[in-house]
Amino acid sequence: KVGDGTTSVTLLAAEFLKEIKQYIEEGVSPQTIIKGFRKASVLAINKVKEMAVTIERKNPEEFRDLLEKCASTSMNSKLIHSHKDFFKKMVVDAVLYLDQEELSEKMIGIKKIPGGGMQDSVFVDGVAFKKTFSYAGFEQQPKKFKQPKILCLNVELELKAEKDNAEVRIDAVQDYQSIVDAEWSIIYDKLEKIVATGAKVVLSRLPIGDLATQYFADRDIFCAGRVPNEDLNRVVKAVGGSVQSSVNDIHANHLGTCDFFEEKQVGSERYNMFQGCPQAKTCTLLLRGGAEQFIAEVERSLHDAIMIVRRAIKNKSVVAGGGATEIELSKYLRDYSKTVEGKQQMIIAAFAKALEVIPRQLCNNAGFDATDILNQL
Repeated sequence: KVGDGTTSVTLLAAEFLKEIKQYIEEGVSPQTIIKGFRKASVLAINKVKEMAVTIERKNPEEFRDLLEKCASTSMNSKLIHSHKDFFKKMVVDAVLYLDQEELSEKMIGIKKIPGGGMQDSVFVDGVAFKKTFSYAGFEQQPKKFKQPKILCLNVELELKAEKDNAEVRIDAVQDYQSIVDAEWSIIYDKLEKIVATGAKVVLSRLPIGDLATQYFADRDIFCAGRVPNEDLNRVVKAVGGSVQSSVNDIHANHLGTCDFFEEKQVGSERYNMFQGCPQAKTCTLLLRGGAEQFIAEVERSLHDAIMIVRRAIKNKSVVAGGGATEIELSKYLRDYSKTVEGKQQMIIAAFAKALEVIPRQLCNNAGFDATDILNQL
């Protein structure tokens, strides 16, 4: 799971096929070719391990510097290369903020907000998600809390219209009234139980209707219904507690908390932000920019950079870039092939020649004469 280097992989694979094509046409057995390639790849991998430099995490500043270099290298070939100094800090902050054992990239939320410039992008040390659909009464709710208790539900808090084919037979008018009252008393009972938990922020996957919204507003409680599944999961992991499917029997250990909750305007949208979360290490990147397609491209570029930084933390070995490693492997395999007899010699030499495609392509991209430079190398 490297997450980046897609172009290099494609180029190399195509070049291996191109170099070996003539031997296939000449009738060399596929087994011989596979044997040669396997031998060459084992030698190449061992040589890479030999050349690799190990990075120790003893000095946090040096380690961070290395991670930033890795991130900016990944962004060099992307649309955002002109802003890589700004984004590399954001990417490294995001990955270092995660749980260093798991390093799950799913814990980094990326939200795209059209408008503004790229430099308006923000790193939030917690969870942020877009304000959900709300009913009347929502504006009267408080939008800021310090160390609130947070309750996450999978419960619907609104009066439902009867099913089309529901049929209730009654004999007296009072019976009808008691049925209507029962419906109201059920929802009020649910709301009273939620208020009794002491939660100040109530989130639910299912709708929270106008009655509930107004009820919470009168009691200084913030609520949001129809919260997307992945956002709710990240909130639960960040603030602690668990998603409750019923309002009965809710205890203190089912509630989460965070240092600061706020609903804030970002661009044309309002965002709910949970900061200073004690439990999981999770963060959110709010990306800004002109057009939606552009922000989508920025998101893909940042995803690649995040995967690279994550990889660098998990695997402490680093080799030189810019085609240097490929040329060294090519030279090593070419020299080795001269010590082998038979058809294997040609196959390993073809493998060695294919590796030159990376430096050659880099020369072409930079406008140099590829043949000259490769000869010098």
